[in-house]
Amino acid sequence: MTNQVSSARLRLMFLAGLSLTALAQGAAAQTRAPETDVDQVVVTAARTILPASALPLTVDVVNNETLNQQVAISGSIIDAVSTLSPSFSPTRQKLSGAGESLRGRSPLYAINGIPQSTPIRDGSRDGYTIDAFFIDRVELIYGSNALQGIGATGGVVNQVTVGAPKQDGISGRTLIQASGADDLGDSVGGKIAGLVSWRSGAFDATGGVAYETRGAFYDGNGRRIGMDTAQGDVQDSKTLSLFGRVGWQLSPSMRLDLIGSRFELKGDGDYVTAPTAGRTPATAIFPTDANIALRLPTTSVRGVVPGDPAANRVETISASLVNDDLYGGVLNAQLFFNRTRDTFGGDISTTFQDASIAPKGTLFDQSANRSRKLGVRMSYERAVPGIEGLVATAGLDALTDTTAQLLTATGRAWVPPTKFQSIAPFIQGNYALLDGRLRLAGGVRFENVELKVDDFTTLASYGSQQVGGGNPEFKSTLLNGGVVFEPVKGMRLYGSYAEGYTVPDVGRILRGINIPNQDVDTYLAIEPIVSNNRELGAEFKRGPVDASVAYFWSKSKYGQFLVRNAGGIFDVQRQGVAIEGLEVNVKARTPVPGLDISTGYARLRGQTDTNKDGKVDTHLDGANISPDRLNLAADYQTGKWALRLQVQKYMSRNMQTATVKDDFEGYTVADAFVRYELPVGALSLGVQNLFDKQYITYHSDTTAPAVDKFYAGRGRTATLGWETRF
Repeated sequence: MTNQVSSARLRLMFLAGLSLTALAQGAAAQTRAPETDVDQVVVTAARTILPASALPLTVDVVNNETLNQQVAISGSIIDAVSTLSPSFSPTRQKLSGAGESLRGRSPLYAINGIPQSTPIRDGSRDGYTIDAFFIDRVELIYGSNALQGIGATGGVVNQVTVGAPKQDGISGRTLIQASGADDLGDSVGGKIAGLVSWRSGAFDATGGVAYETRGAFYDGNGRRIGMDTAQGDVQDSKTLSLFGRVGWQLSPSMRLDLIGSRFELKGDGDYVTAPTAGRTPATAIFPTDANIALRLPTTSVRGVVPGDPAANRVETISASLVNDDLYGGVLNAQLFFNRTRDTFGGDISTTFQDASIAPKGTLFDQSANRSRKLGVRMSYERAVPGIEGLVATAGLDALTDTTAQLLTATGRAWVPPTKFQSIAPFIQGNYALLDGRLRLAGGVRFENVELKVDDFTTLASYGSQQVGGGNPEFKSTLLNGGVVFEPVKGMRLYGSYAEGYTVPDVGRILRGINIPNQDVDTYLAIEPIVSNNRELGAEFKRGPVDASVAYFWSKSKYGQFLVRNAGGIFDVQRQGVAIEGLEVNVKARTPVPGLDISTGYARLRGQTDTNKDGKVDTHLDGANISPDRLNLAADYQTGKWALRLQVQKYMSRNMQTATVKDDFEGYTVADAFVRYELPVGALSLGVQNLFDKQYITYHSDTTAPAVDKFYAGRGRTATLGWETRF
C-alpha cells in the first residue's frame, strides 16, 4: 500500500486472536498516534497493546480520511482496500467476491473483530456487510495467521467502527452524494447518511442510518455492463445500513459497550443479461452481443429478473468489556452474535432439475445461504513479574457457526445444515532486549474443531445420494514466532513464521457428492487447510522517506483450489498450494510544500499440485492469485484544498502454464479526487477511471468464463458529495 495508510507500513506479529480492545473501543483502542509517530501506533487487531514497533508481520492501517476519499472514488470498502493494496487482487465489481484474494489466499473479513466470512459455505458476500459511513478505519493484516481462528489464510481485513464520543453533548455527521457515468441516464445513483452521537458523564450513545441507490454501470465504450443475476451485483441495487452503539464507563478503568449493525443490499431486478447471437469473428454482431474472441463484453438490457433478485443481509450485535487496570494487566471480553442471509439469483439450471417435482428442463429454483454465529473471546495481557521486558497474553476463543444452503422456491436443502464448533486457548509472549532494539515474539494456539452434519440426501442431479452424517473433528497446534531488530534509529529488520488455518468450502464439497455409500466422517476432502507464512522484511523511515520491502512464501499441503465446472459453478478441489511474493512500498515528501508522492509494487507467483504427488507443478490461474501490480499516487494539500491523483497498472501475464490457459491482457486505470472546505461542511468530487479506459475485469479475463459472464470494468464514473460535521 502506498501513502494512503495512516501509519505507513506497520509490523505485526501476534498470532493469537483479535484484540477485544478494538471491540470495546475503550481508551487504548481509540487512541491513534499521528501519522509521523509510527512507533506509538497500536494496531487493535493484534490482540495486544504493544506498539507496532514491537511486532514483526505486515499491517496497513487505512485511516478515516483516506477511506472516505477512496470510497468517494470507488463506492465501497472492498474496492478501496483493493485499490490501495498491491497484494490484493482487483475486485470483480460485483456483489460476489469469489476469487478475490490477499497474497493469493482468502482473507478473513471482520467488523470490530467479529468474523463476517463463512468458510464452511462461502457465499463470498463478506466484502459487503456494513456501510463505509460507519467505519473509522480498516486494519489489514497480511499473510496466514490465527489471529481470529478460522479463515485468515490470506490475512485479515478488520473494519473498526466509529468510536464513542469523546466530549459531553451532541455531535454528528451527515453525507449527501450523487454519482453517475458520463451520459448520466440510468447510471445515476445517490446516497444520504447521518450519524448522531450523545454523551453525558459515564454514558454515551450513537446511532446512524445510510441509504444508497445505485444505477446501471457503463464501461469505457459506453456499453451497459452485464448483470450477474446469479451470484449478485451491486449495480441496479438499493442498500440500507443501520448502526448503533451504547457505552457505559463503569469505572475509570472499566468500560462496557453494546454495538449493533444491520446491512441489507437488494438488487432491483430491472436488467437481465443480453442474449448473445455470436461467438466467433465470422458471426454478425448485434449491439447486444457478447463475443470473447473479439473482446466484446457481456451487456445487459431492460427486463424482469425471474424469482427474487440477488440480495445480502447481515445483522451483528456484540457486548464487550474492557478493564485496562486489572491486577496490573488488561482484560478484554466479548460476546457476539452474527446472522447472514445471502440470496442468489435463480434459473432453470441442470443442477436444480428433479423429475419428481417437474419435467426436466422446466424446474426453476434459487438458493440462499443462511448462517448464524455465536462466539466469545477473552484475553488477559500484562508484564510478567520478575522478568523485565517480557509481556505475556493468554486467552480463550470459542465459536459456533451453523450454516445451510437452501433452495427457496422448492424448499429443498442443497447444502445440509452444518455446524462448526471451535474452542481455542492460546498464549503469546513478547520479550524486549537491548533496551528494546531487539524483540523476540512467539506463541501457540490450540484449535479444537468439530463439524456436525446430519444424514442428508443430495439433489436429484447428483443421483439423490444418501449420505451418512457424522462429527468429523480435528485438533491443530498453530505456532508463530518472529524477531524484530532495530540496528539504527529509523530502520527495522524482521523475520517471522506463522500458521493459519481454515476449512475448505464444506458446503460445496458435500453438495457435490455423486457416488453412493458415502458418509461425512470418512469423506477425506473436508480435512482442514493449514497454511504457513514465512516472511523477511525491512522498513526504513528517516527524514522525508518512508520505505518498506517484504518477501514472503506460503505453503499448504491440502489447499483449496477453485475449479469451474460445466455448469459454470466453481467447485473445490483439494490440492497443495505454494505461493511466494515480493512487496515494495515507498512514500516521500517532496520539496514542494504539501506534495507527497508514493509508489507500491507487488509480484506474486503461485503453483498447485495437480497430480497429487506432493510437488507443486502448475501455475495458479486468475481465480486463485492476483496479477502483478504497480501503484503510483500524488497527494497535494494546501489551505482548504486537498487533491489526489492515483494510477494502478495491472501487468499482463501469460497463463499458458496455468490451470486455466486464459492470458491476462493487463490494463492501467487512473482515478482522481478533490475536496474543498466550505464555510459549512466540505464539497468533494471523486472520479473513477478518469480517462475512461475500456478493459475486461481480471476475473473475467483469466477464468475462461461463459460468454454471458465476460464482464468489462466500469468506465469513468463521478461522485459529487457534501459532508458536514457538527
